[in-house]
Amino acid sequence: MKLQQLRYLVEVERRGLSVSAAADALFTSQPGVSKQIGLLEEELGVTIFERSGKRLTGVTAPGTVVLAMAHRILSETQNMKRVGEDYAAESSGMLSIATTHTQARYTLPPVIRQFVGRHPRIRLHIQQGSPVQVAAWVLEGSADLGIATEALDRHAELLTLPCFQWAHLVVTPRGHPLLERQPLTLAALAEYPLITYDATFTGRSHIDRAFERQSLRPDVMLTAIDSDVIKTYVGLGLGVGIIAEMAFDPARDDALAALPATHLFEGNTTRIAFRRDTWLRGYDYDFMELLAPQLTRRMVEAAQKGEGADPGL
Repeated sequence: MKLQQLRYLVEVERRGLSVSAAADALFTSQPGVSKQIGLLEEELGVTIFERSGKRLTGVTAPGTVVLAMAHRILSETQNMKRVGEDYAAESSGMLSIATTHTQARYTLPPVIRQFVGRHPRIRLHIQQGSPVQVAAWVLEGSADLGIATEALDRHAELLTLPCFQWAHLVVTPRGHPLLERQPLTLAALAEYPLITYDATFTGRSHIDRAFERQSLRPDVMLTAIDSDVIKTYVGLGLGVGIIAEMAFDPARDDALAALPATHLFEGNTTRIAFRRDTWLRGYDYDFMELLAPQLTRRMVEAAQKGEGADPGL
């Protein structure tokens, strides 16, 4: 039995039982993947995948057990590497962070600057995507830590901790009629075309629920995953924007006006997540505390032990 065979098994499962997709992801050939899976089945004396001709159609009962073991073995193999990095004087470590555009653009820069100052020899990799993608990347091990407002707390395999809370802002061009209508109401907002986040991004669900509760149907004429894109089109006069408060800079966005919206929309919580079975290195703990000071190593370790999963929010 070889670790590579277990990697093939897990990747085939991850790719919806597509051997060709698994081979592409692993930079190898489809016949090679099929052969190694066949050899492993022969060695174990069980059939792992159900087949219809050459196509895999399902996972057998013993295959489910074998796949669960393969996941654990590969996870522990990765943890051994992380232990080595943790005790190797940080000579070759890498921290991979998956997050959304808003967090990468507005929240993380000062955190990254401080982290690099503390750990100049650690390489950083930041990958941006939707909250669903962020969760998937952490689950599959291609990211160490995931940071997002949506989706992370839907997976039992992830330990998800609250970092900070934030609110939405309404942004308009200067001189817009809404600026005179105080206090701002959802009904007033619904009179104008709206520009805001894509359906699964940056607290969008809270925006939708607020209008639904008042039986209002806003005209969301443009959505984006990027706060800067939203502000650009608001500046062109195409609509009223709803963005995360951290995405508005009065000095940089001087052509726009911002209206508080805490009375209109629920607050949002940005969370950080990692696999429950992951060995956290010293600099993983440091990064989390820089992002959210209440996430001390002691607090995170307590959450890992099930002694408290909501440190401070």
